[in-house]
Amino acid sequence: MIRVAIIGYGNLGRGVERSLKQNPDMKLVGIFTRRAPEAVPAEGAAVYPMDELQKKKDEIDVCILCGGSATDLPEQTPEITKRFNTVDSFDTHAKIPEHFEKVNQAAKENQTVSVISTGWDPGLFSLNRLYAQSILPVGQTYTFWGKGVSQGHSDALRRISGVVDATQYTIPNSEVIEKLKAGETLELTTRDKHFRECFVVLEEGADSEGIRAEIVAMPNYFADYNTEVHFVSQEELNQNHKAMPHGGTVLHTGSTHEGTKQVVEYNLHLDSNPEFTASVLVAYARACVRLAKEQQFGAFTVLDIAPKYLSPIAADILRKELL
Repeated sequence: MIRVAIIGYGNLGRGVERSLKQNPDMKLVGIFTRRAPEAVPAEGAAVYPMDELQKKKDEIDVCILCGGSATDLPEQTPEITKRFNTVDSFDTHAKIPEHFEKVNQAAKENQTVSVISTGWDPGLFSLNRLYAQSILPVGQTYTFWGKGVSQGHSDALRRISGVVDATQYTIPNSEVIEKLKAGETLELTTRDKHFRECFVVLEEGADSEGIRAEIVAMPNYFADYNTEVHFVSQEELNQNHKAMPHGGTVLHTGSTHEGTKQVVEYNLHLDSNPEFTASVLVAYARACVRLAKEQQFGAFTVLDIAPKYLSPIAADILRKELL
């Protein structure tokens, strides 16, 4: 039985709690939080303050870290890895090499294992980009995200003066995707690949057209995209736009010989982005514990770990049933 601690309890932590209930070889020791434990709405799990984590060290095989990539994980992952095996979903792509080096040093010095940047992108999409590019070295890889809710862009909308609430969807260009599936090689801009759809609740008396203009011109968020803005009531937003669906597609178009086109496609359609991401974390927590038992100490990513480490099924059965 693999004994798991959840560090942090937002949408991702709740997803990990639910996923562990579907994995009979894993046991949840407890949730550790910076909030008052009685304020955490766990679904049956014991909740402890963070300063009790060290006291439970002998009861924990792996910690699944469910904080954010902006401020939590850069500090938490290397620090907790000094005492525990860890898994995180650090997803700031440009900073992954730096994060890896810090965590790898902590893990090697303290003989622990940490699996960083798990999830679906980075994570499963990273694997599929690697497979496709290795198999078809003459080709081009394209990644599309959505249709799904962008939490960062939604937050940017809510910070505009006169906006009460908002949800923003990232939507891939289906026409472009179909051309790529047909084997075309395209040079694509940001605007070509995705567009953005916003559902916005305004304060009473707010200037809707002024806010629309501010949204579509917002640098780093909407200015580089075709953006559509809808003004809706709070009731409509709550009813139709408060779920957290997401997904995406990795496409690789290549050639194995002149005139011979090959297309590799991998896609996800998710009702709940955090619950799916949590399920990936749980599978890699199993791999993390197995690597620790083999004394393969250090930091790992999904690119480093053999698929058999993810499954609760024995390797000989996997060869029999899946090959």
